[in-house]
Amino acid sequence: MRYLIDTHIFIWRAREKYKLTPDVFAIIDDYENDICISSESLKELVQLWNKKPHIQKWWKSPLDVIRAVEDEFNIRILYLHKEHYETYAKLRINEAQEHYDPSDHLIISHAITNRIPLISADGKFPFYRDQGLELIENK
Repeated sequence: MRYLIDTHIFIWRAREKYKLTPDVFAIIDDYENDICISSESLKELVQLWNKKPHIQKWWKSPLDVIRAVEDEFNIRILYLHKEHYETYAKLRINEAQEHYDPSDHLIISHAITNRIPLISADGKFPFYRDQGLELIENK
């Protein structure tokens, strides 16, 4: 089965496995599953590397982080296209929880458009289920 992982799930899988629930770890670690990440997450990983010193301890450069996604962890990168932005344009925002992060919204739109379950620990994501998001929560 194919799954889309949120940016922090990649980081946890790569360097902080103890933060993954046993169910989520089993999904990600199962070689039968196609684990994917949005190209929007690559942008977030570069931004995180530039502003979070602890990530700089794990990878020598932002390029190393991006290369590790496919080369070290065998995670497939899914690129954003027009249809993903169309979903993004129609997405109702979780204003009650002040969820205004455009990267999160693009990743959610990516999952909805491609009909791929999204694995995340973000407590604001369940709001988007009624818009077609299939969410697997890392609680």
